[in-house]
Amino acid sequence: MAASRFTLIAFLLIIPMHPVFSADDNLEYKVQTQLRFDDRSNREHRFQYRVRAYSAFHIPNSKWSINAFGVTGNEFSSSYNTIDSDISNHFKLRHIYFKHTGALGSKTEIGVIPTYKGRVSSSGLAKDGWIKGARHVYAYSSKTKFEMVLGELEDDQAETALDAFKKLNYVELEMSSYINDVSSYEISLERMTQANFVRAEYRLFLAHSPIYSFELISRVSTSKTKVVIGIEDSLTLFATDVAYYAYYSYVSDNFGARAELTEDFITTGHGLSIESDTALFNSKNWKAFARFDLFDQNSRFILGVGYTFE
Repeated sequence: MAASRFTLIAFLLIIPMHPVFSADDNLEYKVQTQLRFDDRSNREHRFQYRVRAYSAFHIPNSKWSINAFGVTGNEFSSSYNTIDSDISNHFKLRHIYFKHTGALGSKTEIGVIPTYKGRVSSSGLAKDGWIKGARHVYAYSSKTKFEMVLGELEDDQAETALDAFKKLNYVELEMSSYINDVSSYEISLERMTQANFVRAEYRLFLAHSPIYSFELISRVSTSKTKVVIGIEDSLTLFATDVAYYAYYSYVSDNFGARAELTEDFITTGHGLSIESDTALFNSKNWKAFARFDLFDQNSRFILGVGYTFE
């Protein structure tokens, strides 16, 4: 417990106490904090908190930067600590890497890198996870990008995130593109958790209409799949804009660890989720959020509040 607190304090100390940096400064940071109530029908309810800390040092007169990210929690796809739990008081450095940015969104990342290049899909790996290796994103045009990731994804415990690279067991090749002004797609080939996968995503975003999405992951050489069908929009409640995302998911039994490492994993079988968030106090820094899940004759309700320092 003491070691985890020391890690959190040490990480925050590398961030200057001045709360906001100007555009001319070489050092940037952002700290996101959340407190939530988590009520699960098949377990005891709990109160949890999360602290995410990002920092980036832009090397002068170059397109390179050094980036770091630390967060509470101790698992690849879990970043919350439970209040009043002696075994849940973690803060771990999960990313530290060099990044080079190019034209039209091209970039290269080397080190212990994030699992994603941009927006995190429901079928994508959890955004607080990590990969030890390198990513290169080549922007063929403003609408089409190619991505290649080579690295290691072995242990799902955050305490091992910065351990030395041991073996190449993660490979990802992805193409993402806009079909036209109202639709886009992604398709990728993946090798991880000792298995091969094909992932595809289609998004439709008509004007003055919700965003619709369809995602599919298929485990090659088996009939195991994960399917996510989602709708994303906003509405006005009590003169306040509320964003929401609702989705249905199905994960085949025995799909493997790939399912559990995804951003919005609930369980195998059928699941239905509704997530929402809204600004508080007319401030972009304060946010309230809620989530409701139905799965396998069980339910889960989450209600929380967050504040971002930037």
